Amino acid sequence: MFQMQVKTSTQKMYFSNILLGLFLSFISLNVFANEPVVAHDSAHVDTASHAAAPAASHEAPSEKFDPGKLILHHIADEHDWHFFTIGHFHATLPLPCIVYTASAGLQVFSSSHFKNEHHEEVPYNGFVLEHGKIHAENGEKVIDFSITKNVASLLVSAVLLLTIFIGIGRKYKENPHRAPKGMQSLFEPIIIFVRDEIAKNNIGEKHYRRFMPYLLTIFFFIWFNNMLGLIPGGANLTGNIAVTLVLAIIAFFVTNLNGRSTYWTHIFAMPGVPKWMLVILTPVEIVGIFMKPFSLMVRLFANITAGHIILLSLVSLIFIFENAALGLAVVPFSLFMNVIELIVAFIQAFIFTMLVSTYIGAAVEEHHH
Repeated sequence: MFQMQVKTSTQKMYFSNILLGLFLSFISLNVFANEPVVAHDSAHVDTASHAAAPAASHEAPSEKFDPGKLILHHIADEHDWHFFTIGHFHATLPLPCIVYTASAGLQVFSSSHFKNEHHEEVPYNGFVLEHGKIHAENGEKVIDFSITKNVASLLVSAVLLLTIFIGIGRKYKENPHRAPKGMQSLFEPIIIFVRDEIAKNNIGEKHYRRFMPYLLTIFFFIWFNNMLGLIPGGANLTGNIAVTLVLAIIAFFVTNLNGRSTYWTHIFAMPGVPKWMLVILTPVEIVGIFMKPFSLMVRLFANITAGHIILLSLVSLIFIFENAALGLAVVPFSLFMNVIELIVAFIQAFIFTMLVSTYIGAAVEEHHH
């Protein structure tokens, strides 16, 4: 019966993924069709003045579509959360700006003050928003503590993770022998997979239990945020190198603070190696301590960002060639890439957790006689 339930849920998930892919492709086309060509240009065209101009006057040539600026605008962090644009309507959630300057002190205001009724960027209270960053008009240094789109997405994913897994943990606590239902039945096979295929295999039966909370946290944190980033209007959180840097730093400290004497001996005085060779091998091993988290940081950042860029580049082809018929080829391929991205979202969470577990396993490995 459990296998039948898993098969049914898998079929439902597959069907929902197809519908999600179609939805993503449709919204992507809609967003690009209504997105301004230059997202952060301070020079805006006044359409009303052009309409009032004499018919004999020569119209200024329309600015060429720049996919690079548009793609960077979509994957970059922002001080507001823009979901979609339909005509002149911008579905945007303003976020709180928290800035500090030596002369004015701490100031808190909404990011909506940086946009006028035409959705153009304007200065506010001595500050300007340029390319996603707040600057003081007088050139004074600004310390920015604002809740940006990535920070808001981080808070949303944290609340989502806590809500789901506290509820699942409560059900296990109430009746650990009851057959799983609902969310519990969905996530239990994944939790068991992380325990048996990642933690036990790489850390070992003796030590894996104390690292399970950490491994489950990073796995579901990365997976959830990868999936949230695929939703139209979602934030590119795991494609932000600052976020992957923090994840890598945490992995660095968890690994090295739990390192046993055997682990450090293999780094500074590798057994069975001539002493003159240690002059070469020891610096290499020390560099390897830092290269491991560095590779974790770059791998996750590059793979997630590359996926978003590919999808946005495909849709940009329609506007580069100014041919709507090209959508007949772009939309199916974008759908295919969206399905691939759903798989990549899981794979990247798995790879990050797997590599961290192997590093921890090497650190806590006991000496074998």
